[in-house]
Amino acid sequence: MTNPRLVIVRRRTELQELLDRHATRGQAEFFLRTRGRTIEEVQERHDRLEAALATVRASVPSEWRQAEVERADLSRFLLTPDDVIAVVGQDGLVANMAKYLSGQPVIGIDPEPGVNPGVLVRHSPEAAAALLQRLGAAGRLERLACQELATVTARLDDGQELSGLNEVFIGHTSHQSARYRLALPDGRSERQSSSGMIVSTGTGATGWCASIALERGGRALPGPTDPRLAWFVREAWPSPITGTSLTEGLLEPGEELRITVASDQLVVFGDGMEDDRLIASWGQELTVRLGDRPLRLVA
Repeated sequence: MTNPRLVIVRRRTELQELLDRHATRGQAEFFLRTRGRTIEEVQERHDRLEAALATVRASVPSEWRQAEVERADLSRFLLTPDDVIAVVGQDGLVANMAKYLSGQPVIGIDPEPGVNPGVLVRHSPEAAAALLQRLGAAGRLERLACQELATVTARLDDGQELSGLNEVFIGHTSHQSARYRLALPDGRSERQSSSGMIVSTGTGATGWCASIALERGGRALPGPTDPRLAWFVREAWPSPITGTSLTEGLLEPGEELRITVASDQLVVFGDGMEDDRLIASWGQELTVRLGDRPLRLVA
């Protein structure tokens, strides 16, 4: 067995994006000032992330390999079974990473404790550094205590699929009326016109799904490790040929929703990453179910 590789995942900071856009620090500072902000606050957040990254890099065991990848390059980065993933950033960055994994353990590292909710980035940089050093001394990744978080997978009838840690969205690219036929596991089906639907895991039940559930009167939602999914249709429209009777529910293990497209084009994307999406054309069938590859988040 080869030595593990630590893959550090990060995203570009606001300061880096501003400098790319405005070329100089002075121009970036002027741009921020016109919007009632200061360059100092942006610099401070940049420095916190860089300090966290430096702490993690310094703690990688000497016998381990290491690599770094930015969020924008995740779809092109080749992962291996021996990788350990260190995500340094916001909770959403862990969700962005999850769809590319096949069982690799993930250490979520919060560079700004107290700023992020910390649902998925549960470790401070110092705690993560101590964990990595212990792993290097022990030499066995089996010592990692991981919590398995459910994922959701959408699959088109041509074999294309994508997964999400929070949820998948199915709908029109501009959130206009999406037309389709929805079929449930119990055999019921309905033609619908809506602003789309989401299918959420228990992890996603604290975000977009939670807001919809609250509007519906506070529905019970699954927890992060529950092997169940919650689904909601958004703003179903009643008409002579479309109904509104099947607009929410739960999917148990082995169950799936079937959506047959009745629009020129619908899109499917996970965890808010609209650029990384499936496109479903008229007549195509999409199935959505519990993912086969849960996220192994280091506790």
